[in-house]
Amino acid sequence: MQVKMYTKEYCSFCYAAKRLLTKRGISYEEIPLTGETTTEREMQELTGGETVPQILIDGKAIGGYVELVELDMEGELEQPE
Repeated sequence: MQVKMYTKEYCSFCYAAKRLLTKRGISYEEIPLTGETTTEREMQELTGGETVPQILIDGKAIGGYVELVELDMEGELEQPE
């Protein structure tokens, strides 16, 4: 599972998403947006979202923290052994 997450400093939902992924043993690429307008435009084009975090799993935009929690509750974040 390849996870990319667009984040900003001082974002409580970003921290919560990172904690959840770490707890599940899922590595992720964090793409910080603070002060990066070009990267922010890229995020908006890829995800359609304007808020953070914006999370992509295997190249598919899933949304933010709430959607990540929903996937976790459905067992979709479980890593194969």
